[in-house]
Amino acid sequence: MTLASQERTTSSTTAAVTAFFDAYRAQDVEGMVDCCSDGASFEYIPFEMWGRQRVTRGAGKVRTLGKPLWTGMIDAFPDLTNTVRSITADAAGNAAVQVVLSGTQSSAWGTIAGRGLSFSEPNLFVMRVDDSSLIESITCYWDCASVARQLGHLEVD
Repeated sequence: MTLASQERTTSSTTAAVTAFFDAYRAQDVEGMVDCCSDGASFEYIPFEMWGRQRVTRGAGKVRTLGKPLWTGMIDAFPDLTNTVRSITADAAGNAAVQVVLSGTQSSAWGTIAGRGLSFSEPNLFVMRVDDSSLIESITCYWDCASVARQLGHLEVD
């Protein structure tokens, strides 16, 4: 592979990731999903949301788990935004993205009651972009406990 080819691949990876976060910032969930391949995998580590009848864990597919999770977050945090701090991409389509998510809660989000409090939390997204410049996997690491504390939610077992 020539250097020019590697630069083009790295640029297309960065462009795909940038388009995803631009759509996220615009709260365009369909646009976020359109940046991903049909079978793109999705994993938020650690993420669990307990409901009355079930537990939703943060592992699945973009279209079946990512889309409703992002929609729910945007509904609960109408000013939800992200600030991309850095994107590191390689010629194989891998990207590490440092992002700060933030927003003010206006309604319940899972078991966290809406108290009008805000959060701001660094996230690390590890993404893989395929040869068609579509994201084929998203893995995100964040501190759920810190977000819960910022939103005034304390769980006691």
